[in-house]
Amino acid sequence: MPPEIRPNVLGLRPYSPGRPIADVQRELGLRDVIKLASNENPLGPSPMAIEAMRDALSQVHLYPDAISSEARGAIASHLGVPENQVLVGNGSEELIALIGEIFIQNEPDEVIAGDPSFARYETAAAVAPCRFVPVPLDDDLCIDLEAVSQAITPHTKIIFLANPNNPTGTIYRKAAFEAFMAKVPDRVVVVLDEAYCEFAKEDPFYPNGLDYLRPNVIVLRTFSKSHGLAGIRAGFMVAAPEIIDAIARVQAPFAVNNLAQVAIVAALQDDEHLERTIAVNSAGRAKMKQAMESHGFRVYESFANFILVDVREPAQPVFEALLREGVIVRGGHVLGLPTCLRVSIGTDTEVDRFVEAFRAVMEAKVKS
Repeated sequence: MPPEIRPNVLGLRPYSPGRPIADVQRELGLRDVIKLASNENPLGPSPMAIEAMRDALSQVHLYPDAISSEARGAIASHLGVPENQVLVGNGSEELIALIGEIFIQNEPDEVIAGDPSFARYETAAAVAPCRFVPVPLDDDLCIDLEAVSQAITPHTKIIFLANPNNPTGTIYRKAAFEAFMAKVPDRVVVVLDEAYCEFAKEDPFYPNGLDYLRPNVIVLRTFSKSHGLAGIRAGFMVAAPEIIDAIARVQAPFAVNNLAQVAIVAALQDDEHLERTIAVNSAGRAKMKQAMESHGFRVYESFANFILVDVREPAQPVFEALLREGVIVRGGHVLGLPTCLRVSIGTDTEVDRFVEAFRAVMEAKVKS
């Protein structure tokens, strides 16, 4: 008789990433393919981070600093928080899993999150296992904080709030968040996932999670998006020292590699690259939004580095037609939004390429 795998693990849905360029080229026989599916930085990493990683290559035979001392210090200094409130992880996905490990025991514990939102929140609950409580977004596809507060029960352990939310790009604002926090019991952990926060700071009412730190609040951020370091997996959390200590106890040794650690320090020094990234994103997002709305489709208000467009019909055929045009986007059929496409903001040339491909696809549908 074979070993028995836990049923809750077998019930998990494997994460569905954006299609790699090489796969699409090989499958469809295309040479010129662009990828606007995974919310990557179209400018790439900071040149300063690239140089730091090159300099560190000769040291990759050595184990990395187990507690990422220099990276932690750089993050703490950059944010103006104590170093003992910072922990660096192998991407924020690792930290989400570790949060589940230290706070969730088993059923009847509950984890609450918006629906749809980042899939790994549900995974953290399922692995425990405990009950996952999805709270539908409002009509504008924003996290409904009032509905989230009403979903809290004596069994609630963790609430995950992505702001901006992925896959919608929408945000909740200060007044609603402060009213929400006034209703959350101190025993409930509130995880503020701010992976896209650099793109949302243009809104004067966007709540910076660091302003709301307290013993039950954890802030997650990443270097994958605005800093362009998705390929080396670098995220971090800011929380009370007691939480940081508990996470560090269960985190794998040497979780953050040498290159990631030096890249973090360098990227934080390159304000010019960050500002250029934000400017390129803002211009591309506006151009893409205008083009989609000119076709009569709804584009949800986005404060991230992608847009969500409702094509008012099952989006999978549109997704597949765009693939044949050499443009990879994210189909809403895998995101819980079957009539939508999520499109990452690329360079100006890539944005134009998407707009033209989308126009060709929609015109072909009309003719057929």
